[in-house]
This record gives sequence, structure tokens and C-alpha cells, in this order.
Amino acid sequence: MRQSALFSATTRDVSSEETAVNAILLTKGGYVRKVSAGVYAYLPLGLRVIRKISDIVRRELDALPNTSEIQMTNLQPRELWQETGRWDDAGMREIMYRVGDEQAYGLGATHEEPVTDLFRQFFHSYRELPIATYQIATKFRGELRAKSGLMRGREFLMKDLYSFHLTPEDLDAYYEQVAAAYLRIYQAMGLKAIRTQASGGVFTTIPSDEFQVVTPVGEDTIYVNEAGDHALNEEIATQEEAAARGYTRTEKATEVGNIFHLETKYTAAMKAEIATADGARVTPVMGCYGLGISRVMGVLVELMGSLEQGAIRWPKSVAPFAVHLIDLTKDKVGEAVYQDLRAAGVDVLYDDRDLTAGAKFGDADLVGASVRVVVSPRSLEAGGAEVVPDWANHPERKEVITLGELATRLA
Repeated sequence: MRQSALFSATTRDVSSEETAVNAILLTKGGYVRKVSAGVYAYLPLGLRVIRKISDIVRRELDALPNTSEIQMTNLQPRELWQETGRWDDAGMREIMYRVGDEQAYGLGATHEEPVTDLFRQFFHSYRELPIATYQIATKFRGELRAKSGLMRGREFLMKDLYSFHLTPEDLDAYYEQVAAAYLRIYQAMGLKAIRTQASGGVFTTIPSDEFQVVTPVGEDTIYVNEAGDHALNEEIATQEEAAARGYTRTEKATEVGNIFHLETKYTAAMKAEIATADGARVTPVMGCYGLGISRVMGVLVELMGSLEQGAIRWPKSVAPFAVHLIDLTKDKVGEAVYQDLRAAGVDVLYDDRDLTAGAKFGDADLVGASVRVVVSPRSLEAGGAEVVPDWANHPERKEVITLGELATRLA
């Protein structure tokens, strides 16, 4: 893609209301644009990161047994929520926007009721279970403390997965498969996530598992075990209680995902029954599994961005482009290189703009592509293009590659 064609631009003018590192850098880099508190538009660079995160999530979830992707509506009929009693629940009233004539609809804060309604329409026999489905969709919640950029919003992108099982044992087995998939997802994005026992919140009275990433700006306090692979959220244990159980290290952390045992809370309320082999009717048990797509993007920038350097060092797996080609020649020598890279299938952003070298490098620091290629009079004199093969981790390591070899080397 040509950088001159991006439907966005970098900016140095960021509102003083933005205090989070992710909000400042993503705004400066032209990834997002704030519409109102907790509401952001995703511009081309931001959308590419979101899609790459989503692709990693899909890859792992599509490999789970009996699991497929759907897309549910965000306008949810009031009647579905009245079946479970959550329409008038105080906790849900705080976070769910009500819209339409006489507030006939709730605006997608979560989807337990709609997915259970779909389930009861299509599944009726024990032979059809277990079954699971997920979506990656926008959620809307009346967040009173909309702050921290993408990490706490009123409109955000989330992956929510729901599973239905005949027995608690089968649910437990699938639950653990999802937990393992989550850890692989975070690892693929360069994040160290800690499985953390927590409360069920407004979704269930059964304890849940969160996936927390340690960060100085974290809103949660967790107590971590010696191995560093499991923790307790302070909402379910005091520091003394945690220490007595071997959770001795205290950390600030940000939640990037959670998984819940819902049991029969929704299936029973909505009379979603299954016929067994002997003709009896049973209520299936249910699990739900959330992962914040846009929140993960914010956390990555908090951990891997630098306000002092004005840079975002994306992991290779989610960088908006694999290669950033910067042309510093007057006669656009980089054009031919760009065409060669595209023909070779390289995911490349070509800075073809008529700007100073300083402006181009400043923008390149915010783009944070895995590989940086510079075509300049000096590099051509040295024999080709200057290539930084691992800009995020080793920006000092450079080599000159002939223009004819670039496409082969970078494909």
C-alpha cells in the first residue's frame, strides 16, 4: 500500500484528556481517532492490527472441536432478556444501553441470551452435543470510567465464545481446551498472560478464570504464584489469604480475556432442553469465553510503545505491515522496489510521500513494521537498500541488500 493513499495521517495534536500511552501513540500514529469518551474509530493502520489479532484468535478457535464462527445481532429483543430476568437486573441496567420505541431492544453488551435462543432453535438431541460457536463483534457498554484508551471503552471489539454440553465433565474438558488455546493466542502476540482465578461478575456466581497481563498501568491487583503461571484476583482473596496458598507476589495487571462456567443459568431460564437416549429431557450446561480484541491492541501498545521515543514496537505477528519501504530519493527509485515486493506477495507499506527524511522516519517509528527498508542516495551508493530486518527488537542491526535481491530475501 502507498502511504500517500492511507485514509489517515499522523498528528502531533493529541487532546490533553488522553493520558494513556496507548491512546496517545495510537492517535499520533493515525491508528485510531477518538469520537467521544471510550469510543474510537479504527483507521487503516488500526484496522490492520485488529484484523491480525482476530486472525490469530480465529486460527486457535477454529481448531477446537465442534466450534464454528457466527455473527449475531447487536439489537437484542427485550423479551429474550426478560426470560432470564436480566432485563431488570441492576448490574445489567448499569451497563446495557436501551434503544428503540419504549426501549424495546438492548444494545449488545453481551450475548448469552441471543446465543441460547439460537441454540434452542437448532439443537434438540443428545447426539448433537457438544457444540460451540463464537463471534468477533462490537460490544456496547455504559462504562462509567471510560478511560485508558482502548483498554476501557464504551464501544469495543470482542471475541465471545459459547459452548453447550450434556454433562459438567464435558464442559470442564472443553473449558480447559479453551484455556490452553488462550495461552497460545497471547503467546503468539508476544504477551505473557497469567491464568487468574476471579469472581463471576454479573454473568455467574461460579468463580471464573481471567487472563491477566502484568503492566504498571493495570487496574487489577493479582497475587501470583512462585512459578508465575497462576494467580488470584484480589477481589476473591486478601493478600494474607493468597500468601497462605502460595501466591506471594503482588502485581498490577490488565485483564485481556476471561472464561466462565455458566452451568444451566441461561439454558434453564430459557427452557433450552435436549432429549437423551432414553427419551428424557435434560438441560445442557453452558460455558462462555471472552477475549478483548481491541483491549489486547491497547495492552500491546502500553507494553511495547514509548512516549519518549514516539515509537510502537509491534510484535511481528500483529504489525500493520511486515515491511515499511521508505523512499528518500528525488526520482522515486523505491517505486520499482515497491512493485517487486508486491509481486512477491510481501505485505509492504511504501512511503512515497514528499516529506523530509526526519518526518518519514518519525512516522515509521509509529508504524512499527517488522522490517524497515530505506532507499536513499547513500544506500544506493553503498550498493542497494538499507534493511533493518528486526526493527522492533534490534533497530541498530542494518545491512545493505541489492535492489534485485530484496523481493527474494523479504518474501
